[in-house]
Amino acid sequence: MADLYLKALESERKQLWATCRLKGLPIGTPERNRIAALDGLIGEHKAKRGG
Repeated sequence: MADLYLKALESERKQLWATCRLKGLPIGTPERNRIAALDGLIGEHKAKRGG
């Protein structure tokens, strides 16, 4: 079964990362901070489900 929560998190992260690369945003901007938060959420979710 598809894990829609994980897919949504990864999709948002991918979109933000593309925006940051396009605009050349440095560390410390809200977008980069959100990417770091998403990394944590993705890691927690994967650890919780054992994958």
